[in-house]
Amino acid sequence: MYRDKRVTLVLPTYNERDSIRASIVAFEDTGVVDEIIVVNNNAAVGTSEEVAPTSAIEVHEPSQGYGAAIRRGFREASGDLICVCEPDGTFNAEDIFKLLAYSQDIDVVYGSRTVGEFIWHGANMGFLLRFGNWAVAKLMEVMFNTNSLSDVGCTYRLARREAIEILEPHFTVDGNFFGPEMMCLSVLADLRIVQIPVNYRERVGHSSVTGDLVVAIGLGLRMIGLIFDHRFRARSIRRAIRAPGQHQT
Repeated sequence: MYRDKRVTLVLPTYNERDSIRASIVAFEDTGVVDEIIVVNNNAAVGTSEEVAPTSAIEVHEPSQGYGAAIRRGFREASGDLICVCEPDGTFNAEDIFKLLAYSQDIDVVYGSRTVGEFIWHGANMGFLLRFGNWAVAKLMEVMFNTNSLSDVGCTYRLARREAIEILEPHFTVDGNFFGPEMMCLSVLADLRIVQIPVNYRERVGHSSVTGDLVVAIGLGLRMIGLIFDHRFRARSIRRAIRAPGQHQT
């Protein structure tokens, strides 16, 4: 519990067999997480065996993609506050306290991995990845007139349940650029958002996305396309979010 609110952690997994148990234990040790949901997204053989000894609840999402896994996790979560993190060893469980500290005043708290003081030695955040994430975040900031954004690809974030209920009917992305869609929609829904620096460490194992520069560049271009698409359709998206029967902020 955090200030009388139940906290759910959603951990999507595909290629994190060697790090997922340690990630779960680290979050258990924080003492504030009430529910941990592992979304097995066609994960590596042996992943379920790593999850089984922990307190986490494992669910299987057959539709491949980071976005599909997160959307399934949101549907399964029962907490008042819902945190999302990747269990690949790159994030610190203790940083959940940073995100929670803003949850009293903010609807969605986004993490940022591009602040130099928080990038650990060995982390896969070289100049191109760091600049690319920062630049695309600044594009979003300018196009949507938001407060300061510095990372478009960070997967460590926390939202109030009410915010997820507003956004969930409008998610369309099942792939790896789900994160920017959530950011765009949260702005168009007039939710209160903020982005704060989180620690970023060396990954356990190999990433199928940021581990390949060509794939990472392609993902960045798709993110840019999504941002332009949502900006051009901003009026219709806002109208859909505010339609009768939808939640209001």
